[in-house]
Amino acid sequence: MRKLLVTATLLMLTIGPAAVAQTGGSSSSNKGPLPAPVGHRQPRADQVPSEKDANSATEAMKREDADLDRKLKSICRGC
Repeated sequence: MRKLLVTATLLMLTIGPAAVAQTGGSSSSNKGPLPAPVGHRQPRADQVPSEKDANSATEAMKREDADLDRKLKSICRGC
């Protein structure tokens, strides 16, 4: 039990300062939002497809799904 207590204390003493250092902020971090990393940009409103395009795509998928269901029903009888 004593070894466990000593180990836990040593662990807290070694990790504790690193955890405090990570949470501390500097004055440079208050300048505004950081830019996105390369390859991770935020799309603009003109780059997002409209709901009309999304609805037509879902309608096409529903038709394709229904057609596939009809074809599969004729292949597998009584399953």
